[in-house]
Amino acid sequence: MNTKKQKLYLEYPLATKSHNIVWEQISTAHGLERWLADHVEDMGNNVISLTWGEAWTDHHTLEARIMERNRNSHIKLQWVNEDDPEAYWEMRIGKSEITDELCLYVEDFALPEDVDDLHDLWDDNMERLHQVSGI
Repeated sequence: MNTKKQKLYLEYPLATKSHNIVWEQISTAHGLERWLADHVEDMGNNVISLTWGEAWTDHHTLEARIMERNRNSHIKLQWVNEDDPEAYWEMRIGKSEITDELCLYVEDFALPEDVDDLHDLWDDNMERLHQVSGI
């Protein structure tokens, strides 16, 4: 039995009003390497490689294909080895309708039993983003 992944939708207020600053952090290898993974490499052909841990020790590497990229708006990616063709992860810059603050909206997919862990992972990632960039 193949369980369908569930969509996780998260909203994170940002401490900046600059789309450009946020865009640099979510759309470039250098920016992503500051908060999302230990090493990020642009492999060409809209593929990036993300590594957690160090190459000489215990590490984990995944490749993601950039499906959409719209400057200062959003980036949508799909893991190269993703089994669910409908699963992706997206980071979108937008304004909160309630507070008028700039926010990062994250959509991601996980199996039902992994949703809480994925939510915690994104919370941790966003905490790192705030620590390294102040946004």
